[in-house]
Amino acid sequence: MSRPTARPPKPTAAELDLLRVIWRQGPSTAREVHQALQAERPDVQPATVLRLLQVMHGKGLVVRDESQRSHVYAAAHARDALQTNLLDELIQKVFAGSGKALVMAALDGHVSERERDEIRRLLEDTEAPAPAGGDRKGGKPHA
Repeated sequence: MSRPTARPPKPTAAELDLLRVIWRQGPSTAREVHQALQAERPDVQPATVLRLLQVMHGKGLVVRDESQRSHVYAAAHARDALQTNLLDELIQKVFAGSGKALVMAALDGHVSERERDEIRRLLEDTEAPAPAGGDRKGGKPHA
């Protein structure tokens, strides 16, 4: 079980690679994570993946089911929670707490016209009044 913490621990870039695999395919053995990672990082060795998973377990990034011969690892935190934590930290450290500065930097040449249209629609959806009961299109209550 994951340790109760106010915020999820901060993963390294290599740990994020492994978490992306686990989030995508669900609870996995070290071998399964290694096999899935081979497409993106053919240089990574099975022993490296196993060692990283052990370190991640110690940090509370993954939980480990030891009931089988090959331990099964699962993400200890939802992708959204971890992404929000990392994004909040980025906004504070790099953009002096300004979400607007982050968005402006992201829009500066890194977004296609199609993505800009999608962003406009998302902004329009969030600006529209919430229906009775407080639910928005995403099914989340309006805060």
